[in-house]
Amino acid sequence: MTMEKGYKTELTADETTIDRRDVEMLEAIDRYGSLHAASEALGRSYAHLQRRVVELEDALGSLTERHRGGRNGGGTELTATAREVLQAFKRHETELEGLTRVTETVFTGTVQDRTGELGTVATPAGPVVALVPDEGETVQVTVRSDAVVLADPTQDPQTDHVSFRNRFVGTVTAVETAEAIASVTLELEGDVSLQTLITRSSLEDLDIAVGDSMAASFKATAARAIAHDPASLD
Repeated sequence: MTMEKGYKTELTADETTIDRRDVEMLEAIDRYGSLHAASEALGRSYAHLQRRVVELEDALGSLTERHRGGRNGGGTELTATAREVLQAFKRHETELEGLTRVTETVFTGTVQDRTGELGTVATPAGPVVALVPDEGETVQVTVRSDAVVLADPTQDPQTDHVSFRNRFVGTVTAVETAEAIASVTLELEGDVSLQTLITRSSLEDLDIAVGDSMAASFKATAARAIAHDPASLD
């Protein structure tokens, strides 16, 4: 089972939330040079935009500076604070765009033993060493696609010099490429589909194609389990 995440970009200052509409408003003020022109371009009322600027400034400090001249009796410029807000929003948006490309594979199984926070979970694909809850035997283990490393299955895993507690060999059933990254799906034992996210360069170095056999590895700390009650899904 593969789950995809959705995110809405927002920033919070005190109890005030800055969302995409606020960013569009500030960008329009910057582009058109006045609140009046921004309201016309966005199709929103001047009074609404003015109110919203005041609300944001109460939480963030001065965001706009008025000056004489320009259309409608004066122009408006963004302050350094406003530009910092726009940059912070764009950075956050970029981070979330990256996360939305990341899928998760879910292994359902039973905890066989525990050693501190780690446990071995028996799943249809084979045993998975994961971070497990203190209680409960039936669990769901999630693994992010960007936490999985692909390699030639004939390669000795000991030569990697990295401690991967989980290693599976499967068949490539799908390859989807973007400009810089690629999503590779492996079919494991027990009809489990493992999602992986790698760079295009890694895809080309490994010469991965549908039908190939590939080894997939991930650390125990990248596999996190939560208690699962099958009866709750009935």
